Amino acid sequence: MSRTYKATGINLKSIPLGEADRIVTILTREYGLIRAVAPGARKQKSKLGGRIGLFVVNQLLLAKGRSLDKITQAETLESYPGLSKDLAKLAASQYLAELVLYHALSEQPQEELFELLQEHLRRLEQLPHLTGNQSEISLVLAQLSHGIFHLLALAGIAPQVQICCVTQQSLNPNFSDPDWRVGFSFDAGGTVSFGNQSPPKLHSQLDALELTLLQQLAAPELPPLTQVFPNQPGDPLTLESVKSAWVKLERILREYAQYHFGRSIRSAGLLDSLSLR
Repeated sequence: MSRTYKATGINLKSIPLGEADRIVTILTREYGLIRAVAPGARKQKSKLGGRIGLFVVNQLLLAKGRSLDKITQAETLESYPGLSKDLAKLAASQYLAELVLYHALSEQPQEELFELLQEHLRRLEQLPHLTGNQSEISLVLAQLSHGIFHLLALAGIAPQVQICCVTQQSLNPNFSDPDWRVGFSFDAGGTVSFGNQSPPKLHSQLDALELTLLQQLAAPELPPLTQVFPNQPGDPLTLESVKSAWVKLERILREYAQYHFGRSIRSAGLLDSLSLR
């Protein structure tokens, strides 16, 4: 049996090893998650140095080891330099990477997860550079929430947001009533209408704007807001109201993911420390 193998992988995490090496955690199409040593990667003139950066996609040649495999060659196929130039985009990307690390399997092909992560990293990178503009901030939060929802769906644990989890009745946001609300329950697995005889524990409540945005997240691409809200009464589309809605939805999805994976998302703390909040 050959002691070397090839794989296409994206770097999700790295830590120093000794004085010159690094241990890299990589999501590969062919073998899922692997941890491999990048020998000499911390040396100034190392050929591997730039190739083991965060979110760099490489064609790899690896040698099997007793406890850790070793990267012997790496040819870069794609990278996302725009993410590191914008702290909010970088934080959102690291957030998605954490979810991938919690969900990905080892020693099994993970092609769908690999493609999904790459697609959402591309979308984050293509967003405008943040200048503090409210609409730009909302775009990052919206794209992050979209990525979270898709990763949860791939893991088979996406929340139900189109119907009541108790009655199985469709939920249609009511913009005519400013007091209209639905509940969101982690235990029930998503949205819950009020008035049920045996309601589950609720973790949050959603108004019409918030539910409408949440219901868009299952789509392959987020539709423009003008398409989602053609002519709703009450003019819900102020920049501040949309931003506040995305802040709330990201937090709900974060807590929902942590509830199911049983692990905290540490990168979310960086988002909380930025002006996004």
